[in-house]
Amino acid sequence: MGYGMGYGYYFDPTMILLLIGMVLSLWAQSRVNSTFQKFSRVHSRTGMTGAEAARRLLNSQGIYDVTVQPIAGNLTDHYDPRTKTVNLSQSVFNATSVAAIGVAAHECGHAMQHNESYAPLSIRSSLVPVANLGSRMSWPIILLGVVIGGLGSPLVQIGILLFSLAVLFQLVTLPVEFNASARAVRLLDSQGILVGDEVSGTRKVLSAAALTYVAAAASTVLQLLRLVILFGGRDRD
Repeated sequence: MGYGMGYGYYFDPTMILLLIGMVLSLWAQSRVNSTFQKFSRVHSRTGMTGAEAARRLLNSQGIYDVTVQPIAGNLTDHYDPRTKTVNLSQSVFNATSVAAIGVAAHECGHAMQHNESYAPLSIRSSLVPVANLGSRMSWPIILLGVVIGGLGSPLVQIGILLFSLAVLFQLVTLPVEFNASARAVRLLDSQGILVGDEVSGTRKVLSAAALTYVAAAASTVLQLLRLVILFGGRDRD
């Protein structure tokens, strides 16, 4: 809902863009949770845990300076390039399921990207500070600009530009995540860690996980579009 300047309440049609983004995000999260739970009940024939699979994959690529360690939480798995650690959640580290091995392999994919200086990963890492700044400060700067100088204030345009950096970060994230998943599936198959229909199962898990990144990117693009409609497309006084 929005408000009119002295004319009572009215519906802000740009809120539809936010609702679309919210629905996409909720759907993607639901999809990844249900898919992960489904294949968490399918145990791998090799009986390897997520941690064991991760170590074997890293060794197969000649990567010996990356540590595989457990962390708290559920699906909090990530690779930290600063400490060179593959961090696996409780539902992945000691689990022998197809889902757990797939997630572990995906994080190893990021370690491999880092090891070979994969360009999109390097770009994404360089964008982290400005993307965080843009997501936190864009709205305050826009609103300050409106208060001080109206819709035509340069601060409004600066705020929109800052948010655009957050959008750019989300877009660059897509090829990084897709590539990590592709590496994971290929190596799990070639190394014999997963076989036959297990490879298909882990591909489904990682494809569902990829949807969360697609939804996040779409959501930020829709938010940027809303900012442009609300503030960027007005004639300056």
